[in-house]
Amino acid sequence: MKIAIVSDAWEPQVNGVVRTLRTVAEELRKAGHIVEVFGPDRFRTIPCPTYPEIRLAILPGHRLRKLLRDFKPDAVHIATEGPLGLAARSVARKLYWPFTTSFHTKFAEYVHARTKLPLIWSYAFLRWFHNGAARVMVATPSLEAELKTHGFKNLVRWSRGADLDLFKPREPVDLDLPRPIFAYVGRVAVEKNIGAFLEADLRGSKLVVGDGPQRAELEKKYPRATFVGAKFGEDLARHYCAADVFVFPSRTDTFGLVVLEALACGVPVAAYPLTGPMDVLGDAPVGALDEDIAVAAVKALQADRAECRKHAETYSWEASTRQFLGNLEPFPGDVAMVTATAAE
Repeated sequence: MKIAIVSDAWEPQVNGVVRTLRTVAEELRKAGHIVEVFGPDRFRTIPCPTYPEIRLAILPGHRLRKLLRDFKPDAVHIATEGPLGLAARSVARKLYWPFTTSFHTKFAEYVHARTKLPLIWSYAFLRWFHNGAARVMVATPSLEAELKTHGFKNLVRWSRGADLDLFKPREPVDLDLPRPIFAYVGRVAVEKNIGAFLEADLRGSKLVVGDGPQRAELEKKYPRATFVGAKFGEDLARHYCAADVFVFPSRTDTFGLVVLEALACGVPVAAYPLTGPMDVLGDAPVGALDEDIAVAAVKALQADRAECRKHAETYSWEASTRQFLGNLEPFPGDVAMVTATAAE
């Protein structure tokens, strides 16, 4: 099958959406499918306001339409709701192509955190965007239930995996910090709510691994915390393994790949009892959930690291890819004729 994936989040960005799409595309290719990701790297872009690391495609509609028609996909998946996602939706509707979408992030809450735009406005847009899809892929049961209350339709499950060969118990990086070490890994941005972690009354040390627009502000405000910047590959895995507890303070993530990566490294997780961590941890003795993140962090210290690894092993990218493939909506047999007519 020839599969087109359209995403405003793509390399060289470093985030969970990019890692998910890249890994699933690789798994699909291993299975013999032809996959093209249409990201901002193919278009003229401008920096995203307040988040210059993210590039936004400028008026991509005409070029995207040509790229997609030349590719001749059998199925189209739209991963994000940005300029490329909107353009792909428009192209698909004009050419009578069925398409699927995925709900990766709580976009309404992200926008509210940055601009204070009312949530009801953003959810109206998101509902319009996704309800035009044949299926909307969501990562967890609690997110599915939440989106149903906002009027979303055609929701199906698409879970996630972890690279269990890379993220595994291994020799930790030597940080020479007082124990216990409480660590956060991910983008350093306002929507990640990292301040809640850095404000928490915890003995030992606080470690922040990652980069982003809020890093300079947080480094200045919390000089006792250790900021080491973005890490990759085995170096990242060794930083996970150096932690006694992984603290995930986000209130807007829908899954949190970093939660799964930490568990795969044998590190227990502390988080709020919200969509994402609540689903990943479940009832397993691999961390703690509490509305007081400091309480959760202290409780998580008691978790067994071997159990954390064992729990992570129940997730795989192979299973995630099978779900994704099964959720796609292949074009009907007569779509080529309809497409050719519409393109005249």
